[in-house]
Amino acid sequence: MADTRPISSQSQSAEEPAKTVPFRGGGFVVKPLGVIAPLVFVVIIALWELGSQTGFISGLVLPSPSESFEAFRQLFDSGLLFVHLSASLQRIVIGWTVGSTLGIIVGLMIGLSSVARAGLAPLVSAIFPIPKIALLPLFIIWFGIGEGSKVATILFGTFFPTVITTYGGVDNVDRNLIRMGQSFGLSWMSIVRKIILPGALPAILSGCRISGSIAIILLVAAEMIGAEFGIGAYILMAGSLFATDQLIAGVAILSVMGLCFAWVIGRAEKYFLNWRT
Repeated sequence: MADTRPISSQSQSAEEPAKTVPFRGGGFVVKPLGVIAPLVFVVIIALWELGSQTGFISGLVLPSPSESFEAFRQLFDSGLLFVHLSASLQRIVIGWTVGSTLGIIVGLMIGLSSVARAGLAPLVSAIFPIPKIALLPLFIIWFGIGEGSKVATILFGTFFPTVITTYGGVDNVDRNLIRMGQSFGLSWMSIVRKIILPGALPAILSGCRISGSIAIILLVAAEMIGAEFGIGAYILMAGSLFATDQLIAGVAILSVMGLCFAWVIGRAEKYFLNWRT
């Protein structure tokens, strides 16, 4: 059938540009919006300070940010900030590093070996729910009141979540990729190194992020028992003296430690997981 439209309308439709369809294959990539995070903190602190200055928030219940900052400045000027911070960082770095390393090794053993899974997975499931701070008196008996018991508490607390996330990540690796590697004649070690480890790495790093937060919690609890220096000991002393401004300053230091740890893990994820983008 011949086209009965006028020639002018035919030429006009031929000259119209094709409509562009927006690209929707981004895979829900998260856009970096770095200005939002500091803005949220600024707004919260500003509202907190405003409530303290107007009397809406009682200074006996919660000191103002300016008072807490003054307590932090005095701690900095006295030089005790570096003493407390260095003691806490030493404990958490040793405990978290050793605990996470052992957790990754045992998690890989459980994920890759049927014998290890049968023997160790029930043991991990049985011990993991136990509050690790409840075992601190036992660690003090074993390792003494010094650094050993505190490091052991952090190590023990970070070990189990790392184990669980590691072998969970191994279990979630696509088995078709493993079968493909076997069909191409790859050795067992090559399959582990080139397929299983990269596939399980997102879960392993997520476990490290979780265990880092647990390590900070256990650090404070361990330092509140028999520690002369450390952020936890500083918070305990401030609480016993009802110095709420110093207590909030200590809590803020712990919060900054958590932010720094999350930033380090985030950089590691960007470096090791760049294949996901």
